[in-house]
Amino acid sequence: MYQICVSGAAKGQSVEEGKELARQAGAAIARAGHSLLTGATVGLPNYAAEGYKAAGGKMSVGISPAASKVEHVLKYRLPIEAYDTILFTGLHYVGRDALLIQSADAVVSIGGRLGTLHEFTISMETDTPIGFLQGAGGIGEEIKAIMDAAGQVRNRSEVVFQSDPEKLIAELTKILDEDHKKYHNLYV
Repeated sequence: MYQICVSGAAKGQSVEEGKELARQAGAAIARAGHSLLTGATVGLPNYAAEGYKAAGGKMSVGISPAASKVEHVLKYRLPIEAYDTILFTGLHYVGRDALLIQSADAVVSIGGRLGTLHEFTISMETDTPIGFLQGAGGIGEEIKAIMDAAGQVRNRSEVVFQSDPEKLIAELTKILDEDHKKYHNLYV
């Protein structure tokens, strides 16, 4: 139905705090019948991909910063197992982030650090709905204050905060259904 991106920390404390939430988010995306996109990285995005595949998800896509599978595995030391396909962009992390968010219909953000904040700002600039799965610490717990400091009020209705992965996916799906009701036949 929709392409849902999971964004989150590759390293750090929020990985430990959020790994089960990430698995649950991946499983919720699979049960909702959506495709999964991640940055094909370790940590929370990979836990989400594992949860997605374990729940029977149909299409797990990784968008890699590397230019090839060899570079993905040997230079960046990134996983491949939980993905049905990986797009090797050669765009490094900054370019990969832009392609990842632009390819997603919505984003689920879990925990996170600077890269997750970058993906959030791309989401806001591109009007991509984003849901913050609370409970993993990191940037996700600070985002409301960041939005206030940035004077970010536009599209707040498409920024969702939830501690339950199933409810978060349901809320994002509802937003997408409303946003795309005119084009529903393209998303079935």
